[in-house]
Amino acid sequence: LDATWSLEAVGAVAQGDAQIGFPHEVRKRVAQSRAWVEGLLAQGESEGPVYGINTGFGALAERQVAPNELRALQRNLIRSHAAGVGTPFSTPVVRAMMALRAKALALGYSGVRPEIIDLLLAMLDRGVHPIIPSQGSVGASGDLAPLAHLALVLIGEGEAEYDGKVRSGGEALREAGLLPIELEAKEGLALINGTQAILACGALAVLEGENLCAHADLIGAMSLEGAMGSHRPFDHRIHALRPHPGQMRSAKAIRGYLEGSEIAESHKNCGRVQDPYSLRCMPQVHGASHDVLAWVRGVLEREINSVTDNPLVFVEDGEVLSGGNFHGQPLAIALDCASIAIAELASISERRIELLLNPAWNANLPAFLSVRPGLESGLMMAQVTAAALVSENKTLAHPASVDSIPTSAGKEDHVSMGLWAARKCAQIVERTRKVLAIEAVVAAQALDFRHPLRPGRGVELAHRALREHIQFFSEDRPLAPAIARAEEMIARGELLSAAQKGRRDHEPNCPNF
Repeated sequence: LDATWSLEAVGAVAQGDAQIGFPHEVRKRVAQSRAWVEGLLAQGESEGPVYGINTGFGALAERQVAPNELRALQRNLIRSHAAGVGTPFSTPVVRAMMALRAKALALGYSGVRPEIIDLLLAMLDRGVHPIIPSQGSVGASGDLAPLAHLALVLIGEGEAEYDGKVRSGGEALREAGLLPIELEAKEGLALINGTQAILACGALAVLEGENLCAHADLIGAMSLEGAMGSHRPFDHRIHALRPHPGQMRSAKAIRGYLEGSEIAESHKNCGRVQDPYSLRCMPQVHGASHDVLAWVRGVLEREINSVTDNPLVFVEDGEVLSGGNFHGQPLAIALDCASIAIAELASISERRIELLLNPAWNANLPAFLSVRPGLESGLMMAQVTAAALVSENKTLAHPASVDSIPTSAGKEDHVSMGLWAARKCAQIVERTRKVLAIEAVVAAQALDFRHPLRPGRGVELAHRALREHIQFFSEDRPLAPAIARAEEMIARGELLSAAQKGRRDHEPNCPNF
């Protein structure tokens, strides 16, 4: 908890591949913050109302609560705000939420006891995962409803999954050898005021989006070779004149995958002047997505290492300050941008699929890559499915962050809709992965028709890896299993790792990225 976390660190905890330590110095910092809050409470009525510590919440912030009711106040807050609906978040998203909330509290500005963080980390370690509905947050005063469902389990209520079964929160804790905690003043609010649902869902989506960006370069190179496209548009001299980092990175990756191509040599002096944009402009289109996701990564990583609840306890200054760090707008706008960037990868991929299957453009390939066109339909429906997914992406890419519906009797009069931005981004990632999987299946079929000519080394290795699991379509058979297997390979990075064995580490006269 004393380190600066990256997206990869969040992903590792989400997948259960890393544990979180609670160093002594961090614990001391948290304890000092809590001691200051307790000192404030000991002063009683003389200190007056302090939001979040001895008052109601939201539109009820002006109502002071008696000292003997502060525990009930926190418990009631958690219960009343657990108003989420819809399909529960996946276990990785829930684990990321728990870790990120612990991280924010450990920065020492929230005034909670170290025991709150201890319990969150113990639940992570022992696999007690709260059941958290995915809908119900407007991303304003934090992700109130989702985080309330998380906090319910800490107090022995709500529901949690443990050892493969869903049970009450109290039962899950008991079976894991843990005890629920009774919340003290400020602690309930500290648990639910924050952007951790947006951040968890968005961080995992962007990590996968970056994976898809890298795969788009590779799978696009496979399609280029299948279509016998020109390698000239990827010359580093072209991209040096428009040096967007993502564009140069994409062009370099594609050049690496194409190196050693016999297919390119076979049509070196053909009459085709220029390829369609979906082939020729891959660096410009993929590169723009690379650059957007790099910016989004920076926004998310700043948020991961930030304090996002309210009010904040400044021990050194002896003050409690109420502000708006819980507002999700920075994440909402960033994740809307990520959605657009990732959707574009699917959009251009679908055009390459169409190009490979359309006999009007690829006269030297059989119609729909069928061995017996007419009698058999070949991979015709691959493009239809891709078109359906791309159309869904276009609808999902409409920004969430431009919407706002005031809540809490107008107190929260501008909200971010950030969790919807994150959830839409995750859905676009899923659809884009499927479109790229379809393109990989189609491109592999086209490459088989180029035999005995060999593609670039990286493309060849990716094709070989795919063919270990998906056979050539020598006759019509269901496409769905092949698409599903290709998608799995993309998600696991298997195609990319196979192809990168054939790339050079660097090129002369070309910057490294």
